[in-house]
Amino acid sequence: MRPRSTAWVTVGLLLAVAVGCTGGGEPDRGEGSPTVPPPATSATPSPAPTPTLTAADPVSIPGLVAREHHGSDLRLGAVRARTDAYTQYAVTYRANGLRISGIMNVPEGKGPFPALVLAHGYIDPDVYTTGRGLAREQDLLARRGYVVLHTDYRNHAGSDADPDNDVDLRLGYTEDVIGAVHALRGAARPAIDDDRIGLLGRSMGGGVVYNTLVVAPGLVDAAVVFAPVSSLPADNFKHFQRREGDPVAAEIEAAHGSPEENPRFWREAAPITYVDRVTEPLLILHGTADDTCPLRWSQRTAAAFEEAGKDVRLVTYPGEGHTFYARWPDSMETAIEFLDRRLR
Repeated sequence: MRPRSTAWVTVGLLLAVAVGCTGGGEPDRGEGSPTVPPPATSATPSPAPTPTLTAADPVSIPGLVAREHHGSDLRLGAVRARTDAYTQYAVTYRANGLRISGIMNVPEGKGPFPALVLAHGYIDPDVYTTGRGLAREQDLLARRGYVVLHTDYRNHAGSDADPDNDVDLRLGYTEDVIGAVHALRGAARPAIDDDRIGLLGRSMGGGVVYNTLVVAPGLVDAAVVFAPVSSLPADNFKHFQRREGDPVAAEIEAAHGSPEENPRFWREAAPITYVDRVTEPLLILHGTADDTCPLRWSQRTAAAFEEAGKDVRLVTYPGEGHTFYARWPDSMETAIEFLDRRLR
């Protein structure tokens, strides 16, 4: 396994807050076989040359890369469920001083097992309950021999509050995922192989994964995203918050300027701008009928990764909507095969 980066571990940047952009809800129905789109053409937008990572607005990737971030004190609480394949625990851990709640599935049998941190899609914190989101993935991945740590994020369930999180583009969610990886690695538990850790995110959680890969290269070994948001925060802001009349949109514009007024801020907030920093392989899975997070967002992100010479694969599922339904088993087999090759 390659050496890990520890000093330059930081929070990435996330802006995808639509109520509809979740990892839960009623799955969409669709048909068709997975296809891999053709290589990007010259008409496909490519990222501008990477700006120099100098100190800047802390609500930016350069500003975040300049900070050190920590995760520790992983504690297993009450048993929430026992199955023939794994035991599920309520957990807490520390991420940069905040106490973050979540759940962890620990497979039966002799470890150590590779581990995955799961980043769920947007669910209103007022209705969110611990471990909600990605329930299908939590179960299947544990049955396939992975320790699964599903973070609730700050301001959710039993986690500590961060009152500035929404106006600061929800940066904290990525910070919580980075903290989760460090908490797993420092837990010194026999069941956890702390040298084999990956990420899996859906929808908004896909944006968290993009940010983590960009701001913390070397942190994990592989990443998978399902139906992710755009790697351009301005897209997410316009598509979700502004279009839906989210009152936080006005607060964000007052603090940082709109994409039209302050394009530099939004460019420096975008993980796609800094894609050359990524060192881990990435698998993107997206349905062609997704009307929540359009397929073109993933096509553009994959093209940027390819142009930067990164290890990326985009698999599309004709007829599938945002949450997947008919082809969910197939998509998970593709994801597990990808993870097994890199974490086992």
